Amino acid sequence: MKKAALFAVGDELLAGIGREGNCAWLAGKLSEIGWEVVVIQVLPDEVEAIVSDLEQWVGKVSLIVLSGGLGPTHDDLTREAIAKLLGSPLMLREDLYTPILARYSGPIRGAVEMSKGKQAMIPEGAEGIYNPLGSALAFKANHKGTHIFALPGVPREFKAIAEESLLPFLSRGENVREVIKVVGWPESTLKDKVKGLLDFEGVKLSILPSPNCVTLSLWGKPEVVTGAVDYVQSLIPEDILPQGASSLAEAVLIEAEKKHKTVSFAESCTGGLLGAALTEVPGASRIFLGEVVCYSNNSKKEILNVPEEIIIKYGAVSCQCARAMALGAKALFGSSFALSVTGIAGPDGGTAEKPVGTVCFAIATPKGVETFERKFFGDRSNIRSWAVAFGLEKLWRAIRREYGGGC
Repeated sequence: MKKAALFAVGDELLAGIGREGNCAWLAGKLSEIGWEVVVIQVLPDEVEAIVSDLEQWVGKVSLIVLSGGLGPTHDDLTREAIAKLLGSPLMLREDLYTPILARYSGPIRGAVEMSKGKQAMIPEGAEGIYNPLGSALAFKANHKGTHIFALPGVPREFKAIAEESLLPFLSRGENVREVIKVVGWPESTLKDKVKGLLDFEGVKLSILPSPNCVTLSLWGKPEVVTGAVDYVQSLIPEDILPQGASSLAEAVLIEAEKKHKTVSFAESCTGGLLGAALTEVPGASRIFLGEVVCYSNNSKKEILNVPEEIIIKYGAVSCQCARAMALGAKALFGSSFALSVTGIAGPDGGTAEKPVGTVCFAIATPKGVETFERKFFGDRSNIRSWAVAFGLEKLWRAIRREYGGGC
């Protein structure tokens, strides 16, 4: 089996100043081609510590990848650590650095050239890897049967080099990973619904919850995993996001494009998070016409034409107000569907009748309006995340069936 060990290097990661994302991203890419990641670890900016941890995995895994520690400063020590591991001196590779230097001009060229004495150094015998987006050379080496790749820690540089020089270098493993996104199910209930997956011999199952979406990760031989996927789809066909959708926002885009529909939003408590989630997906402009963030009652009245008597009688956080907001957005943008959300995200503003976490939604469809009220729990961030996920789920379902129901 093809196995990999991934390491992120940096004291800032251990101190919580920065967040590790490169190794997590690469682990997903490796899983897609059948590799098993056996460890993801954060290492300090210390030569001895890096060497010690790498020695535990050299010869035991086929691949080691390091992220970070290739910059020009005193604490960038990954190249020194690997040189020590290999028992090789560092060599200045001006020939490999010249194409990188040629990309720069003006004052920044001088700064990059001054960094050459550090960033153009790689262990003797290692193969330099061109960095298309940054100034530090990456490199790869082989030690005791293990391929070692050292890549810059800047995320866009790491991903570019991984996609151009690392992933194409690897052969596909025997196993496959399939991911199923299930919406509308609590993790505690879903695990019982799909407990039959445990009877599929050779399939490794992981269950990963997030707001209003549970990810089932299935790992094993292709034919067994295919059977497991078919089993889940037979149990809950209406609650699985479509193929190609890694998020609820992508599912909305896919479904709206398929039906040739457009959408718009009216947001209050989520403050633009719905629009941000949808426009994070490439191609959102094909179906998303726009949104209005109406945080105050006055803006709801002035921009979305919410009748003042609705706010007086029912309050801004009500199905009635959400309904008027959705209709206002649909009319304003001329969209096929409009989703509205209004609620109390906290930590203040709740009452006994409408506690913090109360959120109301409405979806104006070609056939009518659906409204929903939910009580979410947690802090302000969690309540808003759940509101976005729930709203997108209901919008996705509404577009699929083009149905308008009541509250």
